[in-house]
Amino acid sequence: MEVIIKNVSIDQLGVLQALCVETFTETYASQNTKSDLDKYLETSFNQVKLESELHNQYSEFYIAYADGVPAGYLKINMGDAQTEIRDENGLEIERIYVLNSHQGKKIGQALFKKSRERALFHKADFIWLGVWEKNHKAIGFYEKIGFHTFDKHILVLGDDPQTDLMMKLDLA
Repeated sequence: MEVIIKNVSIDQLGVLQALCVETFTETYASQNTKSDLDKYLETSFNQVKLESELHNQYSEFYIAYADGVPAGYLKINMGDAQTEIRDENGLEIERIYVLNSHQGKKIGQALFKKSRERALFHKADFIWLGVWEKNHKAIGFYEKIGFHTFDKHILVLGDDPQTDLMMKLDLA
């Protein structure tokens, strides 16, 4: 299987939006109410919001194509686009998701490798992210590649406040 990571352009907004909704739903639908999930999807992945994010000079989106088919995506933030820390020396992985049908095929690793390349390009000292405390699979993946938990924060999914672990990988 050939995996190619490509920067997302505005003309791929529909593909990106479909990936956002499908991967988030696959990951969290079984552990959240339909109303909370629907509210989050509408708020976070509507066309206007995604278009605005694509135009942000401090954010970058990438889609992973497996044998030509969109299989996952990555959103990274630098500078003021970071959701919390906003440290000029840091790069945030805001979203990194792979479709269930492509799990276990090293696509997540390829997307992470891209985030690390971009962090080094931007001369970041560290990469950080937030991950839901109940997403044990993702936490295990991040720990395996060197991330450690340094804090917690609350993410409101619909009307449900949930605890995210904040994890960091030092690059220096």
